[in-house]
Amino acid sequence: MKTITIEGQLRTESGKKATRQLRSQQNVPAVIYGGKSEINFYALASDFKSIVYTSEFMIADIKVNNNSYKCILKDLQFDKVTDKLIHIDFLELVEDKKVIATLPLKYTGTPAGVKAGGKLVTKIKSIKIKTLPKYLKEFIEVDLSNLQLNENIRVENIIADNMEVLNSPRIPIASVTMTRQLKQEEAAAPKAAGGGAASAAAAKK
Repeated sequence: MKTITIEGQLRTESGKKATRQLRSQQNVPAVIYGGKSEINFYALASDFKSIVYTSEFMIADIKVNNNSYKCILKDLQFDKVTDKLIHIDFLELVEDKKVIATLPLKYTGTPAGVKAGGKLVTKIKSIKIKTLPKYLKEFIEVDLSNLQLNENIRVENIIADNMEVLNSPRIPIASVTMTRQLKQEEAAAPKAAGGGAASAAAAKK
């Protein structure tokens, strides 16, 4: 599992004035919850970039006042005008306590339908799961090799060991559709066959 380290400082003051001062110094206030106690801290905005601006799933090892907390990202707040990060929430991972997380899907294999001339369409990039921290992983792999032309793979087809998938099971996650060229070829095929039969009949006469 990919892990990043964030060096934070415990927040000793609260309120709008203290928060504005933190942000004016390029810091972002944050909170860790889900463990024995709630931890309010702050860190430089640049320290959060690798976990905020990515589609990857990773663990944050947050160090505050000589204590270390293994966490996952839970919520982000951005300024409506400047689009700058202004607050971030982390959930502490507790060994025997299940967590809800969003994991990316990694599609592998070339679908049989694509080999037949179709086009792969992926509809979902990630799914929401519930599991114990020890089963968390960077992504869930989905093998598309057996996906045929005009077929779908749905959420219910995802293999996610030791996890409860929270998305609706019937939602399609990937499909192979017929390309325009293939449609034209299939439409032309009966005409060609009919023309050949007519020519054969004429030849017999």
